[in-house]
Amino acid sequence: MPHIKNALIRYRIIDKSIKNKYTPFPSKRNLREACEEALFGSIGGNHICNSTIEKDIFAMRMEMDAPIKYSKLKRGYYYENHDFSIDDIPLTEDDIESINFAAKTLMQFRDVALFKQFGSAIDKIVDRISLSQEDTDQYIQFEYSSTEGGSEFLTSLLEAIKQKLYVTFDYASFVSGELKPRKVIPLLLKQYSNRWYLISFDESKNDYITYALDRIEELKVTTEITSIPIDFNSDNYFKHAIGISSGNKRPEEVRLKTTIVAAKYIDSLPLHHSQKVSEMNEDNFVFSLMVNVSEELIRAILSYGGEIQVLQPESLKIEIVRRAKRMC
Repeated sequence: MPHIKNALIRYRIIDKSIKNKYTPFPSKRNLREACEEALFGSIGGNHICNSTIEKDIFAMRMEMDAPIKYSKLKRGYYYENHDFSIDDIPLTEDDIESINFAAKTLMQFRDVALFKQFGSAIDKIVDRISLSQEDTDQYIQFEYSSTEGGSEFLTSLLEAIKQKLYVTFDYASFVSGELKPRKVIPLLLKQYSNRWYLISFDESKNDYITYALDRIEELKVTTEITSIPIDFNSDNYFKHAIGISSGNKRPEEVRLKTTIVAAKYIDSLPLHHSQKVSEMNEDNFVFSLMVNVSEELIRAILSYGGEIQVLQPESLKIEIVRRAKRMC
């Protein structure tokens, strides 16, 4: 069973590596190292050999109809059908039975203090599994996460955080795609909008830096233990945050004037836990929040179109007007 389990994990790692747009056309060696690092924390070839990867690719082609091709020009593998993903392959009855067992096990722990923050996630898993046993796709649609890149780094990063070890990696610019080396102290893993992020401390910049895991390449956990004292508290760091942007900025009072309809949405799904209704009029509401002005806040306001007017701060009002003019 462990052998089969490892093979299935390798298939998913190979799938993600081939679909990684930042490092296209991975070689056999690249695939072997990615699998070995994820499963065993090393890349020396002591646990997985090239022939294992060859067998995995063959099995994926035969069992999953994976359109894996080899490019002699690029010296690496690619999908002939760029839309293919093994995530789209239906589960077998054995798969569903195994997941069902795991879900029932999770349910036993959903009220334990350590796991309470994941309670809604566990509920989603159990509900989805229960409903998937019937032909319900034509009646119910669940949220779909289109981005899962970088999740293979979660275990390694979590271990590095616990042991206070430095990590190194190459990070891809969102604009140019150019990779640049980084060496940081990992502090916190945070999920937001179906993406995983690493909050870290960069000694060279003497600042807290956030990195998206799906843009990280060649992650290495070093044996170097951090010695500098870091005053980091995750609750305080994100206390005034909306989304993943946070931390070092001083929070400001934001006042938003909304239509009655928009007010109902904002009241039922608050932008931030500090949100309060400061005025209630016949044709509008005024909400106040104590938050960091961030890109996520700006986009949330713009998503309501003309139904929200920024009253303060002045800098946020100017930025919203500037972007509205650009849209026009």
